[in-house]
Amino acid sequence: MTARTTLTASFPDNALLQELVGPHNANLTRIAQRLGIALHSHGNTIAIEGARDAAAQAEKTLRDLYQRLEAGQMIDGGDVDGAARMAAAPASNEDLSIRTKKRHVNPRTPGQRAYFQALAKYDLVFALGPAGTGKTYLAVAKAVAMKLAGEVDRIILSRPAVEAGERLGFLPGDMKEKVDPYLRPLYDALFDMLPGELVTKLMTSGEIEVAPLAFMRGRTLANSFIILDEAQNTTPVQMKMFLTRLGENAKMVVTGDLSQIDLPRGTRSGLQDALDILDGVEGVGQVSFTHKDVVRHDLVARIVEAYDAREARRRGHTSADLEPTDRDA
Repeated sequence: MTARTTLTASFPDNALLQELVGPHNANLTRIAQRLGIALHSHGNTIAIEGARDAAAQAEKTLRDLYQRLEAGQMIDGGDVDGAARMAAAPASNEDLSIRTKKRHVNPRTPGQRAYFQALAKYDLVFALGPAGTGKTYLAVAKAVAMKLAGEVDRIILSRPAVEAGERLGFLPGDMKEKVDPYLRPLYDALFDMLPGELVTKLMTSGEIEVAPLAFMRGRTLANSFIILDEAQNTTPVQMKMFLTRLGENAKMVVTGDLSQIDLPRGTRSGLQDALDILDGVEGVGQVSFTHKDVVRHDLVARIVEAYDAREARRRGHTSADLEPTDRDA
């Protein structure tokens, strides 16, 4: 039988305590449901009742969130969930918070913490994994923080303009109107980190550039933070072209999901090709995320897990064992 306990955590600032518990105790309810414990707020204390390990995790979660509030950060539901996940991971004294004009960004999973560490250590980082794990968002946050600190002069964000079988030539509008939908997630991340007028100013001056991958050819990108998103949709030739743009005092992040390749059948992904070629090369970091690192709606993690499970079952058969419809899926 699991040992149960009751812990009491005290928080001296009542105003911050109100932010910690959330409106109508929403944050306490969120923590209690995630960890399977009971939380009760009385005055400036919170009582924690439940299994010993879960109660200790809840106390660690509450203290971490309170420290963020003391530092002037705001917390939302995602921060609460992230703090609860991180409370179960081994302790770390590193301050991995990324500070931008609009928010402080903290790792919400052990995988994200490894990503933060890789972004600090390596000049070239490959980030792999499913949607919702923060691969692109966190890279943009790091780029913005480095730009604000004067560590780089420019931020360059790029994507290959290949999605789900569509081709640019068949889309309406001029070139900007054709490619903007592909680059929208990058714009969204920027506006989440910086005031809109500052994003516009930096883009007008060329200090932030958002462009399709094809626009990178022939350039040397120095004093820059460069991000290639959706890199699974590059060809090997495109990937080599992009990686060799890296100039002095530059940092490059390449993100992608090898389970979501939209290239024509039979075309090798440049991302997979680069991973094979650069395996073990000094100065290159790689972080792989799983469904456990998904920080969107909890259902997204379960969806990713279900798809991964089906793929694992399919790999258990040879192609001869599969029906034609399975091979073409």
